[in-house]
Amino acid sequence: MQPASSAIDRSQYPKHIAIIMDGNGRWAKKRHLPRVMGHPAGVKAVKRVVEFCAQEEIQVLTLFAFSSENWRRPKEEVAKLMDLFMSTMQKEVNRLDKNNIRLRFIGDRTEFSDKLQQKMVDSERQTENNTGLTLVIAANYGSHRDMTLAVQNIARKVQEGTLVPDDIDETLIASGLSISDLPEPDLFIRTGGEQRISNFLLWQLAYTELYFTSKLWPDFNAATMQEAIDDFLTRERRFGRTSEQVQKLSKGT
Repeated sequence: MQPASSAIDRSQYPKHIAIIMDGNGRWAKKRHLPRVMGHPAGVKAVKRVVEFCAQEEIQVLTLFAFSSENWRRPKEEVAKLMDLFMSTMQKEVNRLDKNNIRLRFIGDRTEFSDKLQQKMVDSERQTENNTGLTLVIAANYGSHRDMTLAVQNIARKVQEGTLVPDDIDETLIASGLSISDLPEPDLFIRTGGEQRISNFLLWQLAYTELYFTSKLWPDFNAATMQEAIDDFLTRERRFGRTSEQVQKLSKGT
């Protein structure tokens, strides 16, 4: 039986939570609404989860808002998503700033409108000195592209003669990826019943604990976040060690 959340040592909570927010369209269809109506409901869930993470002193929350593959969706839905993206930033950035939340974006911005790109830059600048929760929004993001760009940058340095192949190691590759300055995710959550990573933070998720739930994203709230964290707290994170080694380390022996 899990201990009551109030009795849990929050020092053991995940420092970085990454979420694929899946199920907006199905949530709307279950209510006999157009698919696009699920996205505003999903924004409300984002607000609830951001508030929860800020209150629980989670260091980083990364949300997969729009993948590089999502451009394949119906044009009307993509257009609605872009409008919602812009209007949400316009409404919420001041609130994030007031609550000491730092906002960052990862992904290829060049396919967004100039107005949206500028709003992203302005939002990051406005909140860059905040010291509470770091909220990372992955927009037009794909992990394969992220890794490809990192490798291309390394190849240029080798070509220029500032690097030799033997200099290339995991640390160097990781340093060229998005959010390399942030802790890697401890907990990955995917809503909506699918059990895939979907080209999201593939390098960074190597030792992340995975949590899948059938709950649709618009229904996600503080209670369901706590359920995911409670499940995380039951996991033994060995990072290649044996259970006995982990237990000795935890006891300081």
